[in-house]
Amino acid sequence: MNLKALFCTIGFVAIVTANAQDAIFTQSNYVQETLNPGFVGFEDNDRIYAGVLSRMQWPNLDLKLTTQYAFINKSFDYGPRMGFGLGVNAVWQYESFNNYNFYQINFDYAQRFNLDGGWFFRPGLEVGVGNKSNRFRNLTLADQININTGIINPVSVDPYANNLTSVYFLDISTGAVIEKEEKDGVTYWFGLAVKHLNRPNVSIVEGEKAPLDMLFTVHGNYRFPFLKDDSIMMTVNYMQQSNYNRLDVGSIFQVNQLLLGLTAATNPFGSDDNSHILTSINAFLGLEVSELRFGFSYDMNTSQIGNTNGVYEFSMTYLSRCRRCDLDRNRKR
Repeated sequence: MNLKALFCTIGFVAIVTANAQDAIFTQSNYVQETLNPGFVGFEDNDRIYAGVLSRMQWPNLDLKLTTQYAFINKSFDYGPRMGFGLGVNAVWQYESFNNYNFYQINFDYAQRFNLDGGWFFRPGLEVGVGNKSNRFRNLTLADQININTGIINPVSVDPYANNLTSVYFLDISTGAVIEKEEKDGVTYWFGLAVKHLNRPNVSIVEGEKAPLDMLFTVHGNYRFPFLKDDSIMMTVNYMQQSNYNRLDVGSIFQVNQLLLGLTAATNPFGSDDNSHILTSINAFLGLEVSELRFGFSYDMNTSQIGNTNGVYEFSMTYLSRCRRCDLDRNRKR
């Protein structure tokens, strides 16, 4: 087997399955820390916000991709006009096709500025260290096999065979959120973020360069009361990385402690002639129990990629009680 051909296959699969190498979550519309460091400390009033997300993509295919994400952040308030948030998060991704592993840990800081008229401005910065590796040294290439004797030579003549390494890289991202203070049960915010500002080199071949493309994302949220004590939240999120783009539009209904959501994932500008505008319909079911929220989502594929059995995602988040409020208020999201 030629190693260059294998690299081409792996590169194509990584782009298609991981949206140009970045881990994208269906529930990022509800756990925005995965998108934008400006959301660190977003809940304010010295509250702690933490959670985990677990994603399994295309379990019916040999290209099965699993992604895990964990985070924790805390808000700090000082004076009547300012505050800030500190946080840390980690992501792990594994692809069964080629034993691809990706790990990254990030540290986040966001500053809150109280503006006039009930507006808040929250710029954020994220600095992380990542690692990518493939277990290519376990592969047996065609030139190593002697068909006549059945002996496998431990050495291959392929120039890339002994030139692979596990790569570590520094990753810098930034973002900002503009939020309007709640009034009569109505809240809204919008934000933007840019990941991989420094375009880190993620090539696993020594001496070669593969700079990671920047990921741009713009997102917004609008929540308003429904009936008496319930609410509806509308969300939108657009992402662009290299030639690949994605637009998610959805809504989530909260009735007491039950949450029901539906999102359409689209490819509005396409990446080639075979691209589909609508790529999946994603259903979400959530339950709030005291300070905990549990969520489950299922992505139903609408393209012609085959019988993938969809994408499954589970989340659990924790939000501490409001320490500086006269009454314990609800989540903002």
